[in-house]
Amino acid sequence: MSKIKTRDLFDCSVPYLSKLFDGCEYPWQMLPKIKDHILALIEMGIEGFTELKAGVLVGKNVKIADFVTIEAPAIIGHNTEIRPGAFLRGNVITGENCVLGNSCEFKNCILLNNVQTPHYNYVGDSVLGNFAHMGAGTVCSNLKSDGKAVVIHADEEIETSLRKVGGILADRADIGCGCVINPGTIIGRGTSVYPLTSLRGVYGENLIVKAQDKAVLRR
Repeated sequence: MSKIKTRDLFDCSVPYLSKLFDGCEYPWQMLPKIKDHILALIEMGIEGFTELKAGVLVGKNVKIADFVTIEAPAIIGHNTEIRPGAFLRGNVITGENCVLGNSCEFKNCILLNNVQTPHYNYVGDSVLGNFAHMGAGTVCSNLKSDGKAVVIHADEEIETSLRKVGGILADRADIGCGCVINPGTIIGRGTSVYPLTSLRGVYGENLIVKAQDKAVLRR
């Protein structure tokens, strides 16, 4: 049976995200709640965070390079690095020790601790777990070509009622370079994906995915 519930995919130890994760049985249910969650946190304040500008909180030792654009609302966790040319389009919240890489774009997404998106990635309407990694040029496609609501292709078809759902990458998922994570795709804990793979559906944990329909258990 596919493990697609929030508790099956993530161990959330980020204090300001735990309520959101605990309150959603499935990870895509968090997506419409990200903005209001961030706004509530900004209004309340987070200990150790400072206001970079209106609607944007940053933690300690955050490194922001030149030519970065951060649109409110956003929360950037401690020790996170944002590299040149990154574009945060709002509704972005990260944990600690993340890398938001050069020329990458982020929109309505959650990154837990130690996420690496270092080069030319698009992360929209997505949830990335602890130590998740996206290789250079890998993107989370979040909109179907027909514009209809995204369906999760698990053991049974699950209607999300959401027009935009990107990728759900569980803790320690590792995606190779140049991959396309099609709308509503879920990658399980500890699963690695070969470069140049188009991904669709649900992939279990501790797998090596060699092609869309070819995966082997990691030994």
